Amino acid sequence: MTQSSSLTFGRLIPAMVTPFDQDKNVDFKRAVELGHRLLEGGSDCLMIAATTGESPNISTEDKVRLFELMKNECGGEAPIVANVGSYNTEASIDLAKRAEQVGVDGLMTVVPYYNKPPQEGMYQHFKAIAESVDLPIILYNIPGRCGVNMLAETTLRLARDCKNIVGVKEASGDLDQIKQIIDDAPEGFVVYSGDDALTYDVMKLGGVGVISTTANVLPARMKEIVELCAAGDWDSAWAAHEALLPIMKQLFATSNPILVKQALASLGFPVGGVKLPLVDATAEQTRELEEVLRKVGALQ
Repeated sequence: MTQSSSLTFGRLIPAMVTPFDQDKNVDFKRAVELGHRLLEGGSDCLMIAATTGESPNISTEDKVRLFELMKNECGGEAPIVANVGSYNTEASIDLAKRAEQVGVDGLMTVVPYYNKPPQEGMYQHFKAIAESVDLPIILYNIPGRCGVNMLAETTLRLARDCKNIVGVKEASGDLDQIKQIIDDAPEGFVVYSGDDALTYDVMKLGGVGVISTTANVLPARMKEIVELCAAGDWDSAWAAHEALLPIMKQLFATSNPILVKQALASLGFPVGGVKLPLVDATAEQTRELEEVLRKVGALQ
């Protein structure tokens, strides 16, 4: 079926990086400034402490504080979605409840990574989280990080059985699987591209938008793509997509979000470095990145 026109979280959702100070502690003030920058660039919503936000390297207490702060400071402009997923169901439920208590507008939960559950395990994991809160939930399928793919049948089963599971960020790269979810989804359940470079393709299949890494760097350019797709102006959307594709790819030349943070610094909006086990961009990586930023017209 066609994706619902009712969009709780909009079409462009940056998976926001988490700024750190010189001691690699969360820089809460800079996070708010970044949130406003992304919203001014046309973002419809903010995703907090997801993969691009280095969630494995942030303490639970700092996540909750960040959720609350972003809701208080940016929530008047756009919905705030908190990433609460992990490989531990009980811990995910606890964080989901705490995020709900501080007032966020929605949650995202990833397929459990490292322990590689079977499909029934995924179903029970997400169902348990959904039953613990009243907030709308976006599932996140990313086999490249989790080591296992959530099949379309499992996603659709959750969409039908759990009324507050309202969408999925699909980063499987399998367009046949994504099409199956879009075609068979119940009313109100939406599909977001989890891969910037596939945004055009996913939206042409009927997806509603993208949960984006590139939007941290060039939100207005990503917004242009999703709005052109939504309007059905496929020729213009393809041209905008192709023009931005080099930076979409370059940001993943090494582990995310190393180059996203470097790109922001290169554009004059530093957000600090990354935490171990990630390492900051090398001089060569920075040089190549800035060449691509100039190629796409983002840097003089």
